[in-house]
Amino acid sequence: MVRDERGRLAVDERSPFICRCAVSAIAVKNFFISYNRADQTWAEWIAWVLEEQGYTAVIDVWDFRPGSNFALAMQEAAAGAQVTVMVLSEHYLQGLYTQPEWAAAFAQDPTGAERRLLPIRVGECQPTGLLRPQIYVDLVGQSEAEAERLLLNALKERGKPDLRPSFPGGTPTAERVTPQKGTFPGKSSCVNNLPRSGAVAFVGRDEDLKQLHEQLQQTERLAITAIRGMGGIGKTELALQYAKAQLKANTYPGGICWLSAKEQNLGTEIVNFATDQLQLAVPTDIDLGRQAQLCWRQWPTAGEVLVVIDDVSGRDDIAAYRTIQPYLPPDQSRFTVLLTTRLHLGASIRSFEIKVLSEAAALALLASLIGAERLDAEREIAAALCEWLGYLPLGLELVGRFLQRKPTWTLAQLQARLEAERLAARALGQARPDMTADHESVAAAFELSWQDLDAPVQALAYRLSLFALAPIPWGWLVEWADNTDPDDLEDWRDEGLINRSLLNWVGSDTVQLHQLIREFFRHKLEGWAEAEGLKRDYCQRMVSLAEQIPQTPTRDQILALTPAIPHLAEAATTWQAWLADDSLDWPFIGLGRFYEGQGDYGQTEPWYQDGLAATRDRFGETHPAVATSLNNLAALYQSQGRYEAAEPLYQEALAMMKALLGEAHPLVATSLNNLAGLYESQGRYEAAEPLYQEALAMMKALLGETHPSVATSLNNLAGLYESQGRYEAAEPLYQEALAMMKALLGEAHPSVATSLNNLAGLYRSQGRYEAAEPLYLQAMQIDVAALGEDHPDTAIDFANLAGLFTTLDRYTDAEGFYIMALSVFVQKLGEDHPYIQATWQGFFGLVAKVVEAGQSDLLSDHPLTQSLLQQLQQS
Repeated sequence: MVRDERGRLAVDERSPFICRCAVSAIAVKNFFISYNRADQTWAEWIAWVLEEQGYTAVIDVWDFRPGSNFALAMQEAAAGAQVTVMVLSEHYLQGLYTQPEWAAAFAQDPTGAERRLLPIRVGECQPTGLLRPQIYVDLVGQSEAEAERLLLNALKERGKPDLRPSFPGGTPTAERVTPQKGTFPGKSSCVNNLPRSGAVAFVGRDEDLKQLHEQLQQTERLAITAIRGMGGIGKTELALQYAKAQLKANTYPGGICWLSAKEQNLGTEIVNFATDQLQLAVPTDIDLGRQAQLCWRQWPTAGEVLVVIDDVSGRDDIAAYRTIQPYLPPDQSRFTVLLTTRLHLGASIRSFEIKVLSEAAALALLASLIGAERLDAEREIAAALCEWLGYLPLGLELVGRFLQRKPTWTLAQLQARLEAERLAARALGQARPDMTADHESVAAAFELSWQDLDAPVQALAYRLSLFALAPIPWGWLVEWADNTDPDDLEDWRDEGLINRSLLNWVGSDTVQLHQLIREFFRHKLEGWAEAEGLKRDYCQRMVSLAEQIPQTPTRDQILALTPAIPHLAEAATTWQAWLADDSLDWPFIGLGRFYEGQGDYGQTEPWYQDGLAATRDRFGETHPAVATSLNNLAALYQSQGRYEAAEPLYQEALAMMKALLGEAHPLVATSLNNLAGLYESQGRYEAAEPLYQEALAMMKALLGETHPSVATSLNNLAGLYESQGRYEAAEPLYQEALAMMKALLGEAHPSVATSLNNLAGLYRSQGRYEAAEPLYLQAMQIDVAALGEDHPDTAIDFANLAGLFTTLDRYTDAEGFYIMALSVFVQKLGEDHPYIQATWQGFFGLVAKVVEAGQSDLLSDHPLTQSLLQQLQQS
């Protein structure tokens, strides 16, 4: 290698295509190896051969180390290399991330004059589009020596051979063989009978393949591992891809034997392999079990052997194991046995659980079937489809192949069909003959396990199918299983469902069904004689749960309720028709309280609206449940400051309550209170007062002098008097309400905090600041503990304290509380809420007061504070 007079690297005379030189880590590399993960073995072999010849290559698996930025390193490698090597296969052409790698080199050399792009075909594929005219090096089916020769010859400027060609009229010279340099990923001499894979793309299982290999290599004696999972999850495909990968890697030079546990007698399959692949002469005058053992003992080829037994099944785990036990290899370390099964076959066989695909892998699988362009055009719908299918490979492949056959269908059209027809949809029931999975449909994959379930196990499956797609507390099933021994219930769960991969643990005490298994169980439920009663029982238990949700749930109560919310929503939606008339509205009330109690009004409103619609649909326009639903929705609108929307609903509810229940009823009193509260919020004090007074008198007459509703009415009337400046009339009512709340609800209840706040506000209005401050602080402490710092009620505490501290010239304290209050209000209520407007006015008044006092240096650099300062300066 020499340098010309300008200091550039001159071209090596023996290889004018690429110069070979020693380079530093930051120097330009000769080759960038672009490949799909499925072809990693090929990529590493190519990189090794190139570097052995003195070239430099960049391949991510060698050169991108922990701590580096993968995306940046990939971009620099692709842009900085002289030539991009495409490890060409169907995996590469269908890959989502390989196209940008070769596109960069193509853009730099679109005519191919500089040969910046070097395609090397390692698997059967047909390049299309811009890649179709590219001349590639074809290594498919070549020996290692021939593959290396073809690869290195491609680097030359011309295809002229290094030696004189053989004389055509004589005997050809012997093939020149290059010594072996590690494992070659092409043809293998390893005996095997691996079936053809029907997978168009194998995605999302790289880590599974790696971990499976590590698990299989961890023992020195006979290793038996079972790939376990639900039907359609891809157990057979994972085993096949593992076997094919290890065939290329020559991990099992003694052979790879693929057996099917269900096609015929396992012993016969073993003998057939021995005679066909190993040329063993097996005596026929002994039983099949002894014949099989003779095959294992006389295995002629040296080295490790992989034995795959696919689809081990049976009535239960014991029966399944007994079908294969006589035919297993002897306890010798050279044999590695890999099973696929839905069952847990016992402690002596190590399980390898596989899960559904990730969303990214599911989308990649779908794209490999329908094309990336078609998927990207409806990507959100595609993601929703994958979610509906529970990321199950069989479901995804069936849907993808259906769309292949229906090029005019949109993904949205298919989604609608699936949601309407569920598992009966054609897209989930038309398996193709070239698929690896041999199930005719998704339902057929599950039917095999269903047929083995006893009636009590099926009954448990029916009950589980009623729940939402969320973790199910197992304690509920125990509690609801009347007159059933809990030990029996556990056996049905463990042996019947979990052992068959029909149910999964998702926590220490919660279980969950897969989306499509739940669909299958629900389909079976419709044909069960006791289905109607089971649905009504589920709904009644959900109603009982909803009735326990308080008007203002505490933070601890919300945490405890959270696991139940999806299942309560399932009762309100899917099973609404089975809710009893006297409890139809309760699931909606419970869900509304749950979200409203967190200040999450965006999620509250749909449930209250749906509750109103459901009660109207069943009962008509006039019914107590309709009136209650109107009241709930109006109260929400009032909390949001949407007074014009709230008023007609309150008025309609009040009129309906009086017409249905009479003039004197607790619900009528509640409606009076609600409408009066709205009038007070609007400053319509004269309209509010008689309603408050009527509600208070009615509550006392119906509920007695001491009741939480009476305390609420006292508070409401006192608040009105305070708004009118009638402080002497307000104070005794506030004090009576506070004492009653403490006696009835305890010292640390949010309603007590409300009463403390109200009384403190009165004292502040009277200028009794020393009396107000401890009450405000006590209210804030209760709300923070019960509701959390990000609740609107707690933000009211912050705002009240900020106003008090402003009056007391405690500017730093006031600023902090204003900022805290505004951050919660904006997040929970929206920028147009009256609370936010009032708090902004108070904050602006604080900043103006500080500026006027010449103490601006006491204010912080917080953006909100600085924004108000700028407004003052501009005005």
